Amino acid sequence: MAMRDVYVIGAHSTRFAKMPERSYKDLTREAYEGTLTDAALPDGRPIEMAWFGNCSMHTVGQGNIRGQVCMTPLVQSGRFPERVPTINVEGGCATASFAFHGAWKDILSGQSHCSLAIGVEKIFTKDEAKLKESFDGAIDQFDSEEWLSYYARAGAEAGKPFEPGPGRTIFMDTYAMQAAYHMKRWGTTQAQIAAGAAKNHNHAVDNELAQYRFPMTVDQVLKDRPVTYPFTRAMCAPIGDGAAAALLCSGEFLKGLDAKTSERAVKIKASALSGGKYRRLDEPGLSRIAADKAYAMAGIRPADVDIVELHDATSFCEIFQAEMLRLCPDGQGGAYVASGATSLGGETPINVSGGLVSKGHPVGATGLSMIDELVRQLRGEAGKRQVKGARLALAENGGGVIGFDEAACSVIVLERN
Repeated sequence: MAMRDVYVIGAHSTRFAKMPERSYKDLTREAYEGTLTDAALPDGRPIEMAWFGNCSMHTVGQGNIRGQVCMTPLVQSGRFPERVPTINVEGGCATASFAFHGAWKDILSGQSHCSLAIGVEKIFTKDEAKLKESFDGAIDQFDSEEWLSYYARAGAEAGKPFEPGPGRTIFMDTYAMQAAYHMKRWGTTQAQIAAGAAKNHNHAVDNELAQYRFPMTVDQVLKDRPVTYPFTRAMCAPIGDGAAAALLCSGEFLKGLDAKTSERAVKIKASALSGGKYRRLDEPGLSRIAADKAYAMAGIRPADVDIVELHDATSFCEIFQAEMLRLCPDGQGGAYVASGATSLGGETPINVSGGLVSKGHPVGATGLSMIDELVRQLRGEAGKRQVKGARLALAENGGGVIGFDEAACSVIVLERN
């Protein structure tokens, strides 16, 4: 049976930055109001469901009903309709993408014609205990011996022992071991990782929403402060705050909107998820599974994709995910990125927003900020970083950690209407 057509009619992202003065409710309002404006809707009356993504609010005392709490001022002011259910979503760094998936399935089911996905996050804090608490939830806290043993074995195989230390997270250490294994097996170099980092820092110069907006050379990336080999600070996503949202609707609903809004709508060709496991080091990651599902759902090939936003929590991730998404053969991601193929103007531009390493990574908002960027690109509204003729766009977003896999992964394919 053919699925219903689902469209994005509005999207918005706040600036990503360290913003201790901004509240969760304030960021929620900005992302929501920006999305309504983008969709050319006077208010939220058509919205029948909301999916709210967040990971860190429990560290400041709001462990439950996070979305309901943050949407209440909008209800009280008449901007968001009364009695609309809000479903709270958490999937580590993939949280906002999971919210998007929920809104998409709402409309596919026929229960809703208009559904909101929103992700809001405040990671920056000077309280080290709260910062640690934010990140600790993304790995198994019940059976830590299982992953400690896994990483000890993996470190020996990769040639980089698992030795957590101050000034970084466990996640940077696990990414570093994955990079070390890739370097050992395929000959990937630190300079190739640095090439991806420099490319994304340079892309972010033209992104007014990016946390970092300064150019970098490969040499500058390599000479930046070491985090854990092979990573320097410039190869790792910063800590920050922000929010992003998207408004989805059915084809039937779209027909009732004005021509300008209909022309700017972006079609959702696929939204596919996969789950992580303790995999072998030589086994493909979970994003390969999600990507293959998404390609099949959309009826396209990897070579058909014109632009990609992917989860580069470290710049090695771009190398690995380019392979998992089948944009290049396994083992050739380093050479592919260093060749300029993923740069603006290249074969398949990746992270022209600046990616997580430069645009920023407020965990629960990241996935929807990718959607905002890709929607802009497909409409031809991305300014100096516009990918010419972009028709098909892909977003890959992973969250949490199970061994060398993320715990959860989303791959979304969008098409210019």
